[in-house]
Amino acid sequence: MMRIKTGLIAVFACVSLYVSGQTDANITQYYAAPTLFNPAATGQTDFVRIRGGARLQWVGIDNAPKTFLGAADMPFKIGSKRIGVGAIVGQESIGLYSSLDLGLQASYKLRKWGGTWSVGLQLGFRDQSFKGSEVVLPDGDDFHQGSDDAIPTSDIHGTAFDGALGLWYEHPKFYAGLSCTHLMSPTITMNAENSAGGSETSGERRYEFQARRTLYFTAGSNIPVKNTLFEIIPSVLVKSDFTFTTGEIMARARYRKFLSFGIGYRWDDAVMATVAAEIKNFYIGYSYDYATSAIRSASSGSHEVFVGYSLKLDMGEKNRHRHKSVRIM
Repeated sequence: MMRIKTGLIAVFACVSLYVSGQTDANITQYYAAPTLFNPAATGQTDFVRIRGGARLQWVGIDNAPKTFLGAADMPFKIGSKRIGVGAIVGQESIGLYSSLDLGLQASYKLRKWGGTWSVGLQLGFRDQSFKGSEVVLPDGDDFHQGSDDAIPTSDIHGTAFDGALGLWYEHPKFYAGLSCTHLMSPTITMNAENSAGGSETSGERRYEFQARRTLYFTAGSNIPVKNTLFEIIPSVLVKSDFTFTTGEIMARARYRKFLSFGIGYRWDDAVMATVAAEIKNFYIGYSYDYATSAIRSASSGSHEVFVGYSLKLDMGEKNRHRHKSVRIM
């Protein structure tokens, strides 16, 4: 239905449904890689954790969002103090728009009130681009204009400094975190040559994109089922950019710390199903989202895959007993 010449329509449809509501992509398996949105979650275990994920949003709709994510973190000690470090990368394309996020993370940890408190900082940048060379505006109707100076007709991109701040508390039986991404709400400037002569001084036209400051709250727990090899692992995620707020809840069961499966619901958006397996420090997880909004008439759903590996570290005599996290490792 949508070809390149009508790609601009798809772009603005995605913008109205997705980008204008949020800067960051939805992630159904948020519990598998919490450092993607909270730098304070780095170094929570005695492992080097590596996670990679891919998400295809609204399969069946041309120019729908596609997201690729990566995260790695590890702990280390400075004297008696425990520090976490990590790195994240995220790439997303929506129609003719694409974005790239890169960040380095560090967290400081303090044991208090029966658990571990962490405060984390992330510094990096966001690159935003637009494929103006693929824009074709049709002529000859009452709804389009063959040329529009407000729309770039060449590929443009811009980069801005970005950061995030987070707080995390982890107890042997539960965890909770609060964070803010795009802390400075950076405005990304993209310049394009103006074929009509452009600016009086530079001959360029300026376009701007703002990455909205986004708050995240997440929490979860482990609930052993008595006299069985099962655990119930509920979790919740709420995020808001102060204009648009959404939340989701997930209920998973894990058998023998090997196989997990569950269902969830994202407010006014989708019902989710997920399954994952952990085999000798390897992790693989899959989730499927079925839209509950009107978009389900055009899409067969959304698919997401996460894979990862955890490498055990020797943190010294005090860590002879393996630390067990309430999240999937």
